[in-house]
Amino acid sequence: MEENKIREMIRIAIEQLKYSYTPYSGFKVGAALLAGNGELYTGCNIENAAYTPTNCAERTAFFKAVSEGVRDFRAICVVGGQDGILTEYAAPCGVCRQVMMEFCDPDEFCIILATGEEQYDVFKLKELLPLGFGPDNLG
Repeated sequence: MEENKIREMIRIAIEQLKYSYTPYSGFKVGAALLAGNGELYTGCNIENAAYTPTNCAERTAFFKAVSEGVRDFRAICVVGGQDGILTEYAAPCGVCRQVMMEFCDPDEFCIILATGEEQYDVFKLKELLPLGFGPDNLG
């Protein structure tokens, strides 16, 4: 991925922190999802008093895109921290990784984890979900 696109995604993911609804944990997460058509879809985490209905920022972005007919994705940037302060990487949870596996090529899809525009790492989905179970396993 080109450096400018990564920095843009980081900025957009950080912007999403302000929309995060986290009255229980205070841990805010923002995401920017890059579709194959170049569109960016955003997400933030949305907590619920019953905890189980809570939705992660990554899944919020994916579900927004999929609900609009998008099924081709290139990368996602994820940022997060207590009270929105980015001190370390906020890697996707297992459920989010599984959703990524449903829609993305694990050898190609990039996951950008960042604490700022100057501090980030890029991983392939297969690195964060080795031996992942996806649609190809059912064929």
